[in-house]
Order: sequence, then structure tokens, then C-alpha cells
Amino acid sequence: MRIWLLALTVSLAACSPPATAPRAGTVPDLDAWFGFETLTVFNDRGDELEFDVYVADDFEQQRRGLMFVRDMPERTGMLFVYEREEIRSMWMKNTYIPLDMVFARADGSVVNVVTDTVPQTTSSHRSAGPASYVLELNAGTARRLGIGTGSRLVREDR
Repeated sequence: MRIWLLALTVSLAACSPPATAPRAGTVPDLDAWFGFETLTVFNDRGDELEFDVYVADDFEQQRRGLMFVRDMPERTGMLFVYEREEIRSMWMKNTYIPLDMVFARADGSVVNVVTDTVPQTTSSHRSAGPASYVLELNAGTARRLGIGTGSRLVREDR
């Protein structure tokens, strides 16, 4: 009887839909690991751009980052949030897609942008000054949308 109940429970669990359905335009593998929010970026021309971003605000999430992700929707990214402003360094080990990295201060002003990083490398990509945020976007996005040192990141309700 116990084996039958266990088998029934496992069978039902396998057939059940996920507790939360994936959001449109997201990367399902990341939904279990990260929070998700809308980030507004005011680019160098003053245009208001919105991105759906996964938020990496603890050590384990920051360690995982976008590793093993094979593709990402155009207006999706990852925002690394740090408590202290300091020089930040990122690498692309086990990251399969090329990225742009936008380094920003605690007030959201952009310190510098590193474009078109090479996947699966351990080369260090550093902020040009102290930063509290790193926004990772698909490679080419920063250049195409005019995101540079005159830009500003604004988190909702912050």
C-alpha cells in the first residue's frame, strides 16, 4: 500500500504544472533562481528604456549569474546588486552568450560599459570606478540603444 501511494504521489507531481508559470519573455531556467523586476534605463540621449531583469542580490545568485544560459530575449538581462560601491570585476566562465556589461554607481549613474564580451573566457571585465550595480545585456544592446557613461539605471520603488 505504501509503495502504491508513493508511486501515485510521484506520478501526480510529475504531471502537475509548475507552481508558478514562466513569465512571457523570460528564461525558464533562471526563474527558479532569481527574483525578477522591470529596470528603467535613461540612455545617453535621454530616452527611457525598459528591461525585464533577473536580480542577483546574494552571493550564490551572483556566483551563478547567466552561466549555462543559451539565449536571452532582447529586452531581458541580469542586474547584479551589491551593498557596497567598489571596483567590480566579472568574467564569462561557463557563460554561453556574448554580453554587454553596464557598471553603475549606487545612484544608478553609469561608470562604464564593456561591450561584446567573449563567451566562456576567464578574462576579467572591470568597472572603471566604484560600482554597486552590473547590468548584463545581450551583446550589442548597449551600443544599439545608446547606453553609455551618460546613462542612468532606475529601479522601480527604490
